Amino acid sequence: MSDDRPLPGALSGALSGALSEPTVRVSARWTASLSLANLAVFLGFFTPIQILLPEQLERLDAAHKAGLLSWVTGVGAAVAMLVNPLAGAISDRTTSRLGRRRPWILVGALLGAAGLLLTATQQGLAGIVAGWALAQAGLNIMLAGVSAPVADQVPLSQRAVVSGWTGICQSLGLLVGALLVTVVVSGVAAGYALTAGFTVALALPFVLGFREPVLPRSARRPLNVRALLAGYWVSPRRYPDFGWAWLTRFLINLGNAIGTLYLLFYLTDAVHYPAPDTGVLILTAVYTLAALLSAVPSGMVSDRTGRRRVLVLLSCVVMASAALVLALFHSWPATVLAAAVLGAGYGIYLAVDQALVTQVLPAAVDRAKDLGVINIANSGPQVLAPAVAAPIVAHLGGYSGLYVVTALVTLLAGLLVHRIRGVS
Repeated sequence: MSDDRPLPGALSGALSGALSEPTVRVSARWTASLSLANLAVFLGFFTPIQILLPEQLERLDAAHKAGLLSWVTGVGAAVAMLVNPLAGAISDRTTSRLGRRRPWILVGALLGAAGLLLTATQQGLAGIVAGWALAQAGLNIMLAGVSAPVADQVPLSQRAVVSGWTGICQSLGLLVGALLVTVVVSGVAAGYALTAGFTVALALPFVLGFREPVLPRSARRPLNVRALLAGYWVSPRRYPDFGWAWLTRFLINLGNAIGTLYLLFYLTDAVHYPAPDTGVLILTAVYTLAALLSAVPSGMVSDRTGRRRVLVLLSCVVMASAALVLALFHSWPATVLAAAVLGAGYGIYLAVDQALVTQVLPAAVDRAKDLGVINIANSGPQVLAPAVAAPIVAHLGGYSGLYVVTALVTLLAGLLVHRIRGVS
């Protein structure tokens, strides 16, 4: 059961709603606060990956910058894969009077900020890897917390629209982060510090401003190592729709990771844009605007019609066409066009796929853990992408080959989404 009233006051009525299917519509203020918390997560994720880490590693070793970036992001993604389901499982069993999700959102924000600040101070590869691993651990604890409230508290008839608002914060995280570290401040250290501060500040409205249903101690399942390890596996034979949803998301994110990993280097080496940092900011703005224009309207269409799969397929076709533009035309105007098309497709995907995923979760008692398993399909490609992208750029067609592979992987995901039977 949803509860949009501010935090102060009694927690009456919360116990019965912790595991129930939500039926009460959430308010615009609740959605806005959760969206800000999502923005905090993705600001912390993407600002370093897109701008700060490449600049930091280029100063460390310009000749091997691509390989070093692959190592750092790959280790961080591996940490994310381990931490997210674990944090979700602990969240599912939390009986705090503050609820199951909000305490861990705050803990994750603080730990993630600490990791960002640690990364900023490092001068060697090992220190950068360690700092980024800590940041990934904290941000993934936070992600486990902000992913679950939609399934916990938003009814199906509103879920794609709310997912559109929260999902668009992935794109906004790119844009806001780029603005912060290129316009508001200059320098890698200042960029990390400002990113860390915003990661915590943007989480506070949801953490402090709203109550959530409390899990009764009688409903808490045992927390032991065997249960936690078992939680990393959700049988696709027993839950085939969950398995297909996981695979389609993995492929979509693999295509996205392959295509965006070397964006700064693509602008430098293929497009020969004179100011690649500024170019990333412009492309991010175009991408974000296009995603904003498509996410919420597509969510409204999905909620009203109950259709999810066909819209996910549409998003894959649109994103694949953007990748083909990048493969065929290494020019600044073509890159801007591709950013707009990619943003439009990803906006549709963000809104509709998240709503689809919440409908195939195996059990209410494991919502955050199972969403953590789903989130492996977000972080796992970050581990695999460097291994796929580096040899393609070096030996199999360069950037043209890279974006052809991106298009093919994305189209495959769109085809497989129709294997999900329990969702229209």
